[in-house]
Amino acid sequence: MISEFRSRFRSRFRFRHLWLGVVGVSLVVLVVLEGLNAPLPPMAAATMVSGVLCLAAFAVPERLFTRYAIGAAAVSCVLTVVEAQLSQRPPNTPGLVELGVLLLLITRAVRRCRPLRAAGPAAGTALAAVVLPLRIDVWDNNLLNLIAVIAVCAVPFMVVVGLCLRLYDTLREREREAIRQGQRLEHARELHDFVAHHVTAIVAQTKAARFTAAAGHTQSPEDLDRMLAQIERAGSQALGSMRAMVSSLRDHTTASAATRPTGDPAGLRGLRDLTEEFSEVGPPAELTLAPELADRPLPPGILTTVHRVVQESLTNVRKHATGVGRVEVRIGVRPDDPERLEVSVVDDGQGGASPAAGRSVEGGGYGLVGLAERVEKVNGGITTGPRDGGGWHVVAVLPLGKADKANTVDSAGAATLGEAAPKVTSSG
Repeated sequence: MISEFRSRFRSRFRFRHLWLGVVGVSLVVLVVLEGLNAPLPPMAAATMVSGVLCLAAFAVPERLFTRYAIGAAAVSCVLTVVEAQLSQRPPNTPGLVELGVLLLLITRAVRRCRPLRAAGPAAGTALAAVVLPLRIDVWDNNLLNLIAVIAVCAVPFMVVVGLCLRLYDTLREREREAIRQGQRLEHARELHDFVAHHVTAIVAQTKAARFTAAAGHTQSPEDLDRMLAQIERAGSQALGSMRAMVSSLRDHTTASAATRPTGDPAGLRGLRDLTEEFSEVGPPAELTLAPELADRPLPPGILTTVHRVVQESLTNVRKHATGVGRVEVRIGVRPDDPERLEVSVVDDGQGGASPAAGRSVEGGGYGLVGLAERVEKVNGGITTGPRDGGGWHVVAVLPLGKADKANTVDSAGAATLGEAAPKVTSSG
């Protein structure tokens, strides 16, 4: 695939340069023909040189443009002043190709250069374009009208065109930056959802082993082997998630299925594995799935969001909660609205939210912020906060009806690019 892309790029690159070469040679030929129209050989040579310099100024890279544009405008003005003093001048054309290129130089200066830096080349080329018709042999009202049209209409029009193109470039760059920012946010959410979850499990299991050893309890070889096996499994899962993320970054079309839950109902029942894994190294987690969801396929975006809500909530319980004896995970249809899915994760920790959890909600961490972005992307809402009787709850309400955002959230990660990060609604 990469080789095919490279071959296509090279083919288009060569075609573009071939086309530009043909256009450049044609313009040079026209400049030479207009130079031959001059009555004197030195005048013809000077006209050719001036026209070619203008073409060169239009084709040079950005870093050389200002210098070349000012130089070409100066040469053109000097040639116009010298020819205006001669008795023999071109009878019918003063150099229309050069005139057109000078007007294009105004547009390029306004479009590409900073405002202050564009003043020099734009003013110089505008002056050269306005006085260029003075090279012609007959000075009459038609010549004055042509100069007036260039000064009043052509030059302002090219300035406006340059400003429009400059605005277009700015908007396009902002759009590209928004796409890149959206991609970075999407990858950051993926890394946090998967890797942080597994790494937190490793840290929790290691802390449990150290706490047991510090308390003076002797662990049997079977207990040590079981604990190390859990750490090994969590590490392997973290490596698998990292490998899937790297594959997605290298080629988004070949992203691992591990990072893209499908819309099959079994994916929802797969949450039981997540809660059982959590219960092995933490407080017991009970999963309750509404029976009506068993035969109801969910859109891929909704199913992915449900997984992330449960995963992030369990990770926060493991990282921040204290004195938790039980965690309840409930997924079902809201009684008052059959087209809305409610995902609830509640723990019974003592004293409400811990300071660390509070900092996560305030913005010190990115887990709940990214979770809120995911939920909002599918037109849902999320509420987090301490419970009245102690503990912490996370409740997400998601649409079950057909929604474009819900169905395309994983295939069009830049759908909400450029939007501000949503806030997490806290209750307490």
